[in-house]
Amino acid sequence: MNPIVLRMLLLLLCALASFGLGLYVIRRFRKNLAQERESVRYAPLAAEGLPVHAYHAVIQQLKQQKHELAAQQLAERRKAKVSDTLSSTVLANLSSGVLFFNTAGLVRQANAAARKMLGFASPVGLHIGDLFRAATPRASNAGVAPASSVEQILAPALSGKSAVRGLLLNYVTREGESSVLEVSASPVMAEDASLMGTTLVLNDKTDIERMRLDQRLRQELSAELAQGLRSSLATIAGYAQQLAHSRDPELARQLADDIASEAAQLDRTIGSFLEDARAVVTGT
Repeated sequence: MNPIVLRMLLLLLCALASFGLGLYVIRRFRKNLAQERESVRYAPLAAEGLPVHAYHAVIQQLKQQKHELAAQQLAERRKAKVSDTLSSTVLANLSSGVLFFNTAGLVRQANAAARKMLGFASPVGLHIGDLFRAATPRASNAGVAPASSVEQILAPALSGKSAVRGLLLNYVTREGESSVLEVSASPVMAEDASLMGTTLVLNDKTDIERMRLDQRLRQELSAELAQGLRSSLATIAGYAQQLAHSRDPELARQLADDIASEAAQLDRTIGSFLEDARAVVTGT
């Protein structure tokens, strides 16, 4: 019943109760920490609070998009390759010569027909001034000065200003073969209106120009023949009139000889014309 003893017992009971409560709280706290640790282990959170499996899904989606993009690029490359192959095949089988010049005026591509017309095994890398150094404009070109070089005439197309059509050139290859070439040049523009280069199309007009020359010669020869025939016929007609009104046997004989001589000359003229015409037709 001592008050001091009672106080000590009361303090001891309070201490035991506090110890028990603290022990319970510590165990409870440990249990909560263990549960949180397990939850973090199986479903950890990112800095923004999103679960890692969401990031995995995003990564998988990005990988799939990358794969689709790679497949699309591969398809585009195959399509471009097929297009290049088709273009090369078409250009190789064209009878017209096709060349492509870059903005510096250098040949970047030439098909087989162009190489054959120009007499080069490979004109790639040549400047247009060197390529047509042995070419001169024909006098039949309208509005073109004969002293102008091919590079000067094609300057509007090479600079991207305008196309040049139907330019006729007298061309001589390095082997000395002469030909007549028809040249047409057009600038190639990009989508942003910048100049990508110039395409040049060649057509061999040698046979056509030769036919025109032969036709002109035949026309001149026909006109000359017609004039000769008219003159001979007029002479024969004059001799015949004199013969009809002549009563002198000697004069009549002379007029008859003159008519025969003029007829023989007329026969030789016609025969020469027929031989020339036959030579033009047979090409000999």
